[in-house]
Amino acid sequence: MAWEVQFDRGVNLPQTGWRLDAQRAAPRAFVSHAHSDHIARHKEMLCTAATARLVRARLPGRREETILPFGVAREIEPGVTATLHSAGHILGSSQILLQHAEHGALLYTGDFKLRPGLAAEPCWTPPRPGMVDTLIMETTFGRPRYVFPSEEEVLAGIRAFCCDALATGATPVLFCYSLGKTQEVLRGLAPAGVPVMLHSEAARLTRIYEQCGVTFPAWRDFDARECGGHVIIGPPQGRDGAFLKKIPAARTAVITGWALDAGARFRFQCDAAFPLSDHADYPDLLRFVGLVGPRRVLTLHGFAAEFARDLRAGGLEAWALDDENQLEMPLARPPAP
Repeated sequence: MAWEVQFDRGVNLPQTGWRLDAQRAAPRAFVSHAHSDHIARHKEMLCTAATARLVRARLPGRREETILPFGVAREIEPGVTATLHSAGHILGSSQILLQHAEHGALLYTGDFKLRPGLAAEPCWTPPRPGMVDTLIMETTFGRPRYVFPSEEEVLAGIRAFCCDALATGATPVLFCYSLGKTQEVLRGLAPAGVPVMLHSEAARLTRIYEQCGVTFPAWRDFDARECGGHVIIGPPQGRDGAFLKKIPAARTAVITGWALDAGARFRFQCDAAFPLSDHADYPDLLRFVGLVGPRRVLTLHGFAAEFARDLRAGGLEAWALDDENQLEMPLARPPAP
């Protein structure tokens, strides 16, 4: 009997009583990483050590923590073994492989990225296809138009943007999420040797990265009185944002995978937009499915229904968990003359 999988603001596995990335408090939940849309005040949380530290910083409170290192299998209830593997998304982000003698093997990716990054562990893939029966995967960029350029190419563009702004007396401001993207960009700025200031929340989380052993080029906390001549990294906001108003002669750039969309620079109200993402693009989503070789794929987030449809067109059983699935009906042939 295959795994039963439900979706209700997170993945529910009724055969185990565990939820995966539940957005509402649950008795027992696996937390793939510490972004706010993947955490809640669970009674018991299964995750990596880095994720636990980041969750404590973002969601204080008492909870039971079950910490698993990557690659170590543990029985989380009778007959069910869990192994966490790196997801390549942000520091400590993990996939979970659940194995049961009767239900088979289920792999849940959480948010993941196959391309190697600078501030996260490399993404794990199974040593051979066919080890997993059910794959539950994130599909944020699950349309063919989302093909990211190389990370080094994008980072080179970001460095050039910053250096050009500083050379003309402007203050480059990079809009990045405080957790994950900020740390990736900060490490990517190292070859430029530019002075950097971080928004208070970005600085707080970067210090946790440093406590976990990640090294960065020199940076300092944001100080509006001395920000001239620095690259500023802060959370995304509009031109009227309170933080941005403190920065003289600001020249802004948003760092996001959605920069591939036409008009992204105008939608985000920035001077530039750079397509750097901590998610898999469309080719890597397809590549990951091929590397896993599952019997069944369940898709989540972004263009889940579209990506599932593309997989079905390739002969694979695939369904969107959090979206409507439109079945492809063959056209009836006209009667023979």
